[in-house]
Amino acid sequence: MTTEPEQTQELAAFWQLGEAELLKTLDSSTVGLTSAESQSRLARRDTVRWRKTSPVRLLLEQFRSPIMLLLIVSAVLSYVLDDATNALIILAILGASSLLGFWQEWSAADAVAKLLAVIETRTTLLRDGVEIELPVDAAVPGDIVRLRAGNVIPGDCRVLESNDLFVDEAALTGESFPAEKRAGAVAADVGHHRRSCALFQGTHVVSGTATAVVVHTGAETEFGKVSARLERRPPETGFERGLKEFGFLLIRVTLVFVVGVFAVNVAFQRPVVDSLLFALALAVGMTPQLLPAITTVVLAAGAKQMARAQVIVKQLLAIENFGSMTVLCCDKTGTLTTGVVTLQAAEDVAGQASERVRRYAAINATLQLGFQNPIDEALKTSGTLDLTGVQKLDEVPYDFNRKRLSVLVTDGGETVLITKGALANVLEVCTSVELPGGSGNIADHQAAILTRFASLSEQGRRVLGVAIRRLESDRAGRQDERDMTFLGFLVLLDPPKPGIQATLGELRRLGVRLKIVTGDNHAVAAAIARDVGISADRLLTGGDVRRLSDDALQHRAMEIDLFAEIEPNQKERIILALKRSGATVGYLGDGINDASALHAADVGISVASAVDVAREAAQIVLLQQDLGVLVEGVKAGRRTFANTLKYVFVALSANFGYMFSMAVVSLFLPFLPLLPAQILLVNLLADFPAMMLATDRVDPELIERPRRWQVRSMARFMLVFGLCGSVFDFLTFGLLLYVYKAPIEQFRTGWFIEAVLTGLVIMLLVRTQRPFWRSRPGLAFGLTLLAVAAVTLLLPYLPFAGTLEFVPPPASLVLLVIGISAVYGVGLELAKRAFYRNLAG
Repeated sequence: MTTEPEQTQELAAFWQLGEAELLKTLDSSTVGLTSAESQSRLARRDTVRWRKTSPVRLLLEQFRSPIMLLLIVSAVLSYVLDDATNALIILAILGASSLLGFWQEWSAADAVAKLLAVIETRTTLLRDGVEIELPVDAAVPGDIVRLRAGNVIPGDCRVLESNDLFVDEAALTGESFPAEKRAGAVAADVGHHRRSCALFQGTHVVSGTATAVVVHTGAETEFGKVSARLERRPPETGFERGLKEFGFLLIRVTLVFVVGVFAVNVAFQRPVVDSLLFALALAVGMTPQLLPAITTVVLAAGAKQMARAQVIVKQLLAIENFGSMTVLCCDKTGTLTTGVVTLQAAEDVAGQASERVRRYAAINATLQLGFQNPIDEALKTSGTLDLTGVQKLDEVPYDFNRKRLSVLVTDGGETVLITKGALANVLEVCTSVELPGGSGNIADHQAAILTRFASLSEQGRRVLGVAIRRLESDRAGRQDERDMTFLGFLVLLDPPKPGIQATLGELRRLGVRLKIVTGDNHAVAAAIARDVGISADRLLTGGDVRRLSDDALQHRAMEIDLFAEIEPNQKERIILALKRSGATVGYLGDGINDASALHAADVGISVASAVDVAREAAQIVLLQQDLGVLVEGVKAGRRTFANTLKYVFVALSANFGYMFSMAVVSLFLPFLPLLPAQILLVNLLADFPAMMLATDRVDPELIERPRRWQVRSMARFMLVFGLCGSVFDFLTFGLLLYVYKAPIEQFRTGWFIEAVLTGLVIMLLVRTQRPFWRSRPGLAFGLTLLAVAAVTLLLPYLPFAGTLEFVPPPASLVLLVIGISAVYGVGLELAKRAFYRNLAG
């Protein structure tokens, strides 16, 4: 008896085995399995496990960034500093933002699950020698399945018998035309498209009938292998990398602050406990407490906005990846084109419009009973067709070897065999051509016909030939496709979508470069590319990609905008090559062959009509396959990213400068410049307007180009603006100490006011790269700034101010601090102008 490992090895290339050998290996027969055996095999079957995240795992994933961990530590430190209120505030912010992110992603996953729910698909199996209908997932290896037009394939199968069987494998291979399948072994090393005896799960029967044996189900199918690859965690996206690098930068800076300040204060013989508490308070002050909340609030708002545009966001971070996307890869059919074939022209041999050619082609398309296809639909709707006096007698079905379809009809008393198909295949059965004045020998006109064909092909048009032959019989077969008269050409086109050029122009204006990655013929792909405004001067075919090393492909991929005749497994290679080149890559796909590329891209985009595995791999699902929706998604992502970065820059400049000033001054003062509780109060007051940054207006220029995390520039920004703020902090220290000779409580009160006011000035100025008076802030943000400024000025005069160890300052001191803050704003505006001018240069 064959052992299971040996059996698995034998079945790996089941299309090369003889039928008897295969059935023996499967321990099956032509009458199928018994019910008991099928149940036993079903219990042992390895099913496809979709990459579905449990609620607990999804919630924990909200806390995996370094910033979230840093904030948790900050909450603990706040509690250690006897500031339970601030600890609770930080934890509440973390909890709320994490729950909001969890709820958005879980709700999106649930919405997608409901969207994908379909009526249970069934198949016909032989059980106990009797045909019965069962759910598709009830099929097991060894089952005998009966197939007919419209049936889905329940697993990877081997054809035992067939009759004009054609299967649509587009979802697996990318080939848009059905594949002919028949019994008989093939070589072990042939590609999917040449495995003529093999049927694959996820495909469906277009025409004909067959009996087949199920060989693989679940995870062992080609479909299942793709799904298994999705079990891996998706590659880290550009936004996640930037957020992680930023988090590590903050951790390093915070550790240096804590260790340095504590060590220096102890060296100056300050109390160890007070020095430690002061250093820990600085650590809390350095952390951007609201970053998770702001990011989540802005992302959730973006997700709602996109939902109104019929876009389901499965993962919130995908919105920001949308915004930073620099390259979008997609197929052409249904995305750049309408996906509907149209008859562009019907021409005679001389290239003139011919109603006779169109009419015969329409009769052929209307009366044929084979599988329905876009070409025949186009011919049937190309114009009016009067079938009076036309009667169908017989049909010679299309097959993918002859690449012709013939219909025998009586038309006006004549019996005519009408044949249409690929031009070369029609010409090979013709001996004459129909001319305006009579007829001629095919040999005399073949060169002109082929020249016209080449000209049309270079324009990317699909060209078919039409021929006729008069017969005496009322029956026809393949042998009758001879001695025919060539009538002319059918010129077909899948036209670009209306407005697609404007849409692509808008994407280019936004800095997103579109690359076509298609399995179609290179000539057709090049023509469509030219029609929609994409360069087709240089292209790579699947053969070219196969010959290139990864390093060479990385170099070429950024230069080329058109990839044609691409095999499914090459799509992921192209995506990864683009990512290695520094691009943030989006990929739009809807087939099984797109799943790996969707998984590898920074943002995977699919459509509601896609196969399950493609929708599972994507982070965003479109209810409409429309690039216009993606344009709005890009803009929403950039608004989100811009408002997120506003808070990052504010936190970097304000927190670093403020804490640096505190650390330096503490070395020269015989007392702590601010108490730990007062430091935390400064942070709390700054949090309110910072939260409103999530609703702030975004300058148009920040939407026009993709932006990314640039940690090195952020570090420079932190040093320049932080140290600029420290200069004015030191000015305040000097005035308080040497002009007012302020006692400790008054010094702390004055500096508290200055710290909050300058923090508000930073928010107002840093939120835009423009001069602040040319960038109107959002209403909620502006009102919150004014409210916090008023509370700060009033706080020392309130009855409970003493509990915070504040004292009422004299009016002159308040005016001085306000004046310093105003001068600080002027200095910061000049520094900002110089910084961005230098950055642009």
